[in-house]
Amino acid sequence: MTERTFKTAWFAKAARKARISDADLCKAIEQVALGQADDLGGGVFKKRLNDNRHRSIILAKTGRFWVYEYVFAKRTGPTLTTRNLPNSGSWLRPTELTDRQIERLVSAGDFLEICHDQKQ
Repeated sequence: MTERTFKTAWFAKAARKARISDADLCKAIEQVALGQADDLGGGVFKKRLNDNRHRSIILAKTGRFWVYEYVFAKRTGPTLTTRNLPNSGSWLRPTELTDRQIERLVSAGDFLEICHDQKQ
């Protein structure tokens, strides 16, 4: 099965406001797949974006999909860990999502698929 990449509707809006393109997100996912991200455990990764001006939270199910869930501006505050992740109200357990649930999220507009024309 080919890995798929999604962004939540909330993330899409925030990324557009931060001027982070889908092409940039696809390139970043390639880097995450190569281990160039902070692994927060449990299928949760933190990745720097936008010339290190923003951070993203990515949820993953190994070998199946990546989901851009949250983006925030770099701050001079505490380091982001699984203990102090922001509560966006839509945190998912990526290992529990089925293909049927993903398709429902896409159909409802909650997930937007990106990178589908590129090799992962």
